[in-house]
Amino acid sequence: MRLFTRTSTRWGAAVAAALLIAACAPGDDGGDDDATEAPAAGDVQTDASQLGDITLTVWDQEVREGQTEQIEALNAAFEEAYPNITIERVSRSTDDLRTTLRLALSGEDAPDVVQANNGRPEMGQYVASGLLTPLDPYAEAYGWFDRFPESVRALASYSDDGATYGEGELYGLPQMGEIVGLYYNKTKLDALGLEPPATTEDFEAALTAAQAAGEIPIQFGNSEPWAGIHEFGFVQNQFSDAETIRNLGFGRPGSSWTSEDNLAAAEATVSWVDSGYFVDGFNGITYDSAWQSFSQGNGVFFVGGTWLIADLASAMGEEVGFVLPPAGASGQNLVTGGISIPWAIPANSDAQDAAAAYIDFITNSDAMTAVTEAGNVPVIEADQQTTEGLQAEVFAAWAQAGSEDLIVPYLDYATETFYDTITAAVQNLMGAEATPQQFLDTLEAEYTAATGS
Repeated sequence: MRLFTRTSTRWGAAVAAALLIAACAPGDDGGDDDATEAPAAGDVQTDASQLGDITLTVWDQEVREGQTEQIEALNAAFEEAYPNITIERVSRSTDDLRTTLRLALSGEDAPDVVQANNGRPEMGQYVASGLLTPLDPYAEAYGWFDRFPESVRALASYSDDGATYGEGELYGLPQMGEIVGLYYNKTKLDALGLEPPATTEDFEAALTAAQAAGEIPIQFGNSEPWAGIHEFGFVQNQFSDAETIRNLGFGRPGSSWTSEDNLAAAEATVSWVDSGYFVDGFNGITYDSAWQSFSQGNGVFFVGGTWLIADLASAMGEEVGFVLPPAGASGQNLVTGGISIPWAIPANSDAQDAAAAYIDFITNSDAMTAVTEAGNVPVIEADQQTTEGLQAEVFAAWAQAGSEDLIVPYLDYATETFYDTITAAVQNLMGAEATPQQFLDTLEAEYTAATGS
């Protein structure tokens, strides 16, 4: 899938600027007195072969084709390297993991490695409750501070009370980078006589042409409401500027949702719904059903993350393309993104050294090659990979996003409860149950209460 080369140094510097964090929202400082203390750096055992016979319980959400392929391959390689360790893999969807993880972390029989979403609503609260192990001693022992640029580490770093996001101790490591861009059906776009849209005007013209030709302009499923965050973010990126979105995404005091650019984005979203640009009944369609329908030829465009590369390439071959969101008011192709869900160690794990060895193994240089071969975007060392087809197009977009400082954060990072607030609000907005102003007022009330703005 791709043919592309870029330098990780350039990416690291650019994304450091793109993801510069100065979050200030308050967090719950209630800790768990029974939580296991993190070891000192000198106490870390990095030779996993000397840890005795261990069953390592790993909870992940790597359930899609390319994700499952790469994690199963890495798990098998880890067990081959360390025959004394057996991996017990528990694979769950993102939503299932979200609803079950806190209870699992607080139990006596906690997993040893988990994927914990790195926003305040999840990882931040786990940190505040003392449910995750700070990884700095392991980072020193394994060289993670050198392996991962600060821009990446910041997205899984917190103060020990969970209040400050973006600095403090490290609580997780990702395998992949990700952005939410625009997939398109090349055959359908060619039939319409159009090029991939570079601007909002181009995109809206393409939507109108697709509808006139009897096509579904935008395939979309929002019954699992997190998809709505991506869809609204895609629109907002065309009506606002990077600094505004970053301030809101990272919960910085002094920012406001009720600005003219956010109102324009909300009104455009409603306009696209009213114009019939989205597939009928989208609030009752699952995300997976939507991308699968798109892969079967139902729809000209699909707003989706780079975690779908392997699945869509497998289903569509050379028929699918990928570009950054169209450039709007800012004149830039701003794109929502960051890192994949990080791998963390529960405080109640009784095999923390083995867990750290596992995380080190699945994030090393060989693992980045495995990530690429499975059709995904490695978070580091992407310049050392060879790609073609859809994967090449994604890497080109990833490179542009890095070099031009285009990456903006997921909107639910803002406060501890903003995920629930914004997902419900987007469903209401797109379902005609709230006006654009009511939608923004809902977000503003949650945001100002949390940030003290």
